[in-house]
Amino acid sequence: MNTSFSKPFKLISLLVCLTSSAYLSASNEPVRADQEPTIKLNCGALVDVTTKELLGPSTITISGNKIVSVSSIDSSMDDVINLSDQTCLPGLIDMHVHLTSQSNPKSYIERFTLNTADYAFRAAKYAKITLNAGFTSVRNLGDDGTVTASLRNAIAQGVAQGPRIYTAGKSLATTGGHADPSNGYRADLMGDPHAKDGVVNSAEEARKAVRQRYKEGADLIKITATGGVLSQAKSGQNPQFQDDELAAIIATAKDYGFKTAAHAHGAEGMKRAIRAGIDSIEHGTLMDDETRSLMRKNGTYLVPTILAGQFVMEKAKIDGYFPEIIRPKAAAIGPLLKTNFTKAVEAGVKIAFGTDTGVSPHGDNAQEFKYMVEAGMPAMEAIRSATVHAADLLGESDHLGSIEAGKLADIIAVKGNPLDDISILESISFVMKDGVIYTGNPDLD
Repeated sequence: MNTSFSKPFKLISLLVCLTSSAYLSASNEPVRADQEPTIKLNCGALVDVTTKELLGPSTITISGNKIVSVSSIDSSMDDVINLSDQTCLPGLIDMHVHLTSQSNPKSYIERFTLNTADYAFRAAKYAKITLNAGFTSVRNLGDDGTVTASLRNAIAQGVAQGPRIYTAGKSLATTGGHADPSNGYRADLMGDPHAKDGVVNSAEEARKAVRQRYKEGADLIKITATGGVLSQAKSGQNPQFQDDELAAIIATAKDYGFKTAAHAHGAEGMKRAIRAGIDSIEHGTLMDDETRSLMRKNGTYLVPTILAGQFVMEKAKIDGYFPEIIRPKAAAIGPLLKTNFTKAVEAGVKIAFGTDTGVSPHGDNAQEFKYMVEAGMPAMEAIRSATVHAADLLGESDHLGSIEAGKLADIIAVKGNPLDDISILESISFVMKDGVIYTGNPDLD
């Protein structure tokens, strides 16, 4: 990964460091496992996402940033963190967030009034909120190409608090497509964005755009395979890449070790992306039977983002919240996300948890679980979508996604049994990421 930054990149890193200093200087400092030989957590119960069982009282032993062992509880042990009235789970993974922003009626004007530094400060705030909500890893699927890469590095270096970030940087689009940054501008400001800006119109430009993301330090590639709900363009579902462009993007991404994700609402755009070898379809609103069959055949993941659909559907009812070109798309497409999710579950499509948070408020990510269960997914499978399946889609199954010896110590806890009431996951009482306790250490309460 390229970590050599130009002056703008250094500025963003500095700003993130500055904004995070207020968090790190608080009296309630995070507690690191590597400050002591070991940390032991005594859990009242433990969700084993690999065996799909709820285990009884268990002790998790952590050294440094890794889990050493998981065993039946030994009540005679001293120097343990007592979570005996709580259920422990692996840290949750949200595969679709946007940390640099949060939807509001001024969102479309803010593109002209905010600087990159403003987005950096906001991203630092939203990252901390996300971590405290129990999400220890996230995929950030789209920003200006600089902010979340710098925030990712600041968090990894310990100068900011937040989840482990896998960032796509700038999403790739076609001219006028969903992620064309000039959509909605007046003519003299619109310009003609090209590959450096994430806008491509040929296989050659597609290859250059992927390489530019590598240069900027991205972790994966996101494309907008169809129109979108919240872009200032008429269609929310038309296909927006040709087959040769998709082939060039995905082949080049593989050369650089990138996973690929495709925003897609319309079926034709999904099919083109799946046939080209995309790793995940984001949203999948108007997926048909052929698309579901292709996804099963190719092992393509669906990242459903039902929460975003519910949010925009409600906000579309409010005069002035969205520009008028967006309101009918939000009202029509939003409700279909939940219906499609039910069909995808029934068809056996692989599903990884994702919310599109930033559309909805940061910290509300776990509301997605409620919608998933309401739409027909068992609670254990919903949790697995945000743990083992999300880790698989990230390519990080050796390190993340379950509470097992040798894996990173990403552990959360809740008061109650989320298999009986999935909404309990909206109230996280304990958060450990990478062996560091951020929320709920009884010794600090």
